[in-house]
Amino acid sequence: MNSSELGHLRRRECWIFDLDNTLYPAECDLFSQMHVRMQSFVETTLGLDEAGAQEKRQYLSNKYGTTLRGLMCEHDLEPHAYLDFVHDIDLAPVVQNDRLNEALSALPGRKIIFTNATVPHAERVLEKLGVDGHFEVIFDIVASSYRPKPELLPYEELIARHRIQPRESVMVEDMVKNLAPAAAMGMTTVLVPNWVGHDARGEDYDHVHHEVEDLTKWLETVVEG
Repeated sequence: MNSSELGHLRRRECWIFDLDNTLYPAECDLFSQMHVRMQSFVETTLGLDEAGAQEKRQYLSNKYGTTLRGLMCEHDLEPHAYLDFVHDIDLAPVVQNDRLNEALSALPGRKIIFTNATVPHAERVLEKLGVDGHFEVIFDIVASSYRPKPELLPYEELIARHRIQPRESVMVEDMVKNLAPAAAMGMTTVLVPNWVGHDARGEDYDHVHHEVEDLTKWLETVVEG
């Protein structure tokens, strides 16, 4: 990336960051813990054995986008019980990142978290990373009316509610498909391809403007020019 491109990015009004597997390395593998708890919740709530619960989760996810959405639609689930249970995980693998904290401090513009997780989970992760003072808002799955990325509705809600100008914004994500709506709206997109299975080259990459292996190092380059 040349200096003119860096200068253009530094002048962006708003930076929108995904949380899990974006601000911390995928090697932390928090999702494995969440998947175990999702499975346990479905087994207990619906009275299914392990195989039945796996089949049910796959069906709900395929039909509704997420297990949670499917449970809400087909079983009238109260979502907070599910979300609290699934995100009650051990954050020990996440370590403080002083360099990321310094880079975010030096990065001009508004900073927002946009996550399919919850505000309490995001707050815990950001505190562990040592970067919790940088974000003006955490736009979570509750704020999205339980509609996950990459559905269009949460992007529209985020933009409208927080008066974001897409063409003056940058979105940073670890999942290729979640960047597609952002690019269509005019945002500059940054992929951190650090979650196995979501960076396969079989996916359409036309909407990915920048791909970075190390987010902290890349942000340092942006702010230093």
